[in-house]
Amino acid sequence: MRTERNLTRRLDRVFARLDREPERPAHIDVPRMSRHRVVLFTATLAFYLAIVWAVVISSWLVRLDWQVMFFRPYQQWPQIHAFLDYYVVLGQRGPTAVMVAAWLGWRSWRQHTLRPLLTLAASLLLLNVTVGAAKLGMGRLGPHYATVIGSNEMGLGGDIFPSGHTANAVVTWGILAYLASSPRARRWLSAVSAVTSLGVGLTTVYLGTHWLSDVLLGWAAGLLILLALPWFEPLVTRAETGLFVLRDRWRARRGRTVPVPAVPVTPVVLKPRTAADQHAPAREPVTSVRGSRAPIHLAPGPHTARSERTPVTPAGSRRPPHADRVPRGTSQPVRPLTGG
Repeated sequence: MRTERNLTRRLDRVFARLDREPERPAHIDVPRMSRHRVVLFTATLAFYLAIVWAVVISSWLVRLDWQVMFFRPYQQWPQIHAFLDYYVVLGQRGPTAVMVAAWLGWRSWRQHTLRPLLTLAASLLLLNVTVGAAKLGMGRLGPHYATVIGSNEMGLGGDIFPSGHTANAVVTWGILAYLASSPRARRWLSAVSAVTSLGVGLTTVYLGTHWLSDVLLGWAAGLLILLALPWFEPLVTRAETGLFVLRDRWRARRGRTVPVPAVPVTPVVLKPRTAADQHAPAREPVTSVRGSRAPIHLAPGPHTARSERTPVTPAGSRRPPHADRVPRGTSQPVRPLTGG
């Protein structure tokens, strides 16, 4: 019984929050480029460059990549292969972008702000530009297309380094933590996004689609984008303001509303009624005096009142003539009596 009551109370709180009148938040906690964030960004960038250099010179990291490839994890644990085939979808750009955009779109509609959607768009744009340029620039082949054992497979026209699945998982799920409305929610969402992206990266290694170094560089690439987002907040704010201005102009053109000039109205000062005014006789209302100009619908000239007009007799009678009738005022001739 207590469990059911607690569940009912929680559901009532959720629905009460949903039914609350939506208001645009006045003070949004926008992350700033603090000193701590700058230090993390610098350390992540150094780690990114170190991974690239270790792969370019074919160091111990490349040998580790080949050892993991020959280990073939998908053959060591085949019972989890079916599950991980579906789990790796959490790193694909299309499905994850649709899911996260749906949630952030609902938040934008409820809060009357476009910042969540615009921040997601900016992060995905940075992801496509930076990770795509690195993939094409380094041209590394994947484990299934490797040509020489022990080589770094760089500059051979591949697009596997860094891992796009891993970087996309870090950015897409990490943006939820970045846009969290409270520090507690930000901590929980950061932990969830970190575990999800870690699992997606290891899944690609398990399936044999990426080297281990690809996943390490993908984590660093996604984290760099999340750490650099505060630098793009002014651009997001300008884009939101411009979109709202365009929306208002479009609504004005669609409604075709013409502004009516305001007519100055003289205020009427009301005075309280005294005891002497209560015993004073009521005054007759004063009728408004018309101007000397005649109305437009009347013909020009003097007009008399209806009581001053003389009756007009019609020129003829409308009754049909009768031979045996005599007009009034004349004597009728005497009819002779005839015997019957």
